[in-house]
Amino acid sequence: MSKSSENSCVQCFLHYETSKTLVIPSKSIGCVFRFAQFLVLFYVIGYVCVVRKAYQETDSVISSVTSKVKGFAYTNTSYMEPRFWDVADYVMPPQSHDSFFVMTNMIITPKQFQSRCPEFPGPSTTCTEDCDCFAGHNDPRGSGIQTGLCVNYSANVKTCQVLSWCPLEIDTVLPEPALLAAAEDFTVLIKNSITYPKFSFHGRNILPHVNSSYLKTCEFNRTTDPDCPIFRLKDIALEAGEDFRDMAVKGGILGILIDWSCDLDWWAGRCYPKYSFRRLDNKNPFNNVAPGYNFRFAKYYLTPDGLETRTLIKAFGIRFDIIVFGTKVAPKNPEGEKEPKKKQQQQLSSVLANNRGGRQPSIVKGDTVFVEELASLC
Repeated sequence: MSKSSENSCVQCFLHYETSKTLVIPSKSIGCVFRFAQFLVLFYVIGYVCVVRKAYQETDSVISSVTSKVKGFAYTNTSYMEPRFWDVADYVMPPQSHDSFFVMTNMIITPKQFQSRCPEFPGPSTTCTEDCDCFAGHNDPRGSGIQTGLCVNYSANVKTCQVLSWCPLEIDTVLPEPALLAAAEDFTVLIKNSITYPKFSFHGRNILPHVNSSYLKTCEFNRTTDPDCPIFRLKDIALEAGEDFRDMAVKGGILGILIDWSCDLDWWAGRCYPKYSFRRLDNKNPFNNVAPGYNFRFAKYYLTPDGLETRTLIKAFGIRFDIIVFGTKVAPKNPEGEKEPKKKQQQQLSSVLANNRGGRQPSIVKGDTVFVEELASLC
């Protein structure tokens, strides 16, 4: 290696370099520069941190719901014998997933036996002789399986005989007003437990200040008792903009919505459930085909002779769907960050100091770095 090469290496190693600062004494350029910095700060603090809350993380709610309906009713109409009804009669099934059904109206066909009887008149069931009927024919829209015989339905009409539960159900006449319209005064206790696993947060709609004596007397009211988990069915319908007695005739579906959306910033308040109500099934006056909500069930008995008989009930009622939703937001956990909070604050101070003093970034490059560093802290 030559002596000149050695000298150049030594000089390169011992040289000290520093950036050159150029100060331009111009008010217009200074105003533009400070205005650009203000926009950067406004974007990071006002939009990223305040509006978008980028310093927070979110989690979705996991929920479980149980319900308990209470109430009594008494019916004494021409449709049936006088009868007392309790929760075991009108709530079915006793428990279901996030919903409950209250029967409000019904068509009862008592004392049915498995036997042969004439089918209801119709295009495919009216006949004049046996050859018009087909043994074993099963129409899903009919009432049973044809036996191949043509029998008298009335003095002037003949129909095909069917093997079925006889007498057949006649569901063309629906009691109005509803038989169990008194169900509007029934109450339901809703118990809802939720968790946000990311934040290890657990909550109940029965709040800490609610005790057993309060539950025995309270009833949900947005003004006087907004924290009471006991709801009167009539009030639920009214909150949804519906008349309970009108819905009770043919039935329907109402939604009980529980919103657990929470913001755990210290100024945002505590995490409490918020209730709202709405009708979920279609209520369109111009498209009212198959309105309401109904299904059939039967109660079976044995006669003293050992014959099986049943009482068929076509139940109309209101199904209440309990829908729990929510998103919880909270400041990011400092323990989960790569850098502790104190170091982040020092980093922010350093960024601000560099932009005020020793390092004047250019509008294009420096402010971009400044934004990225501030945004990462938020």
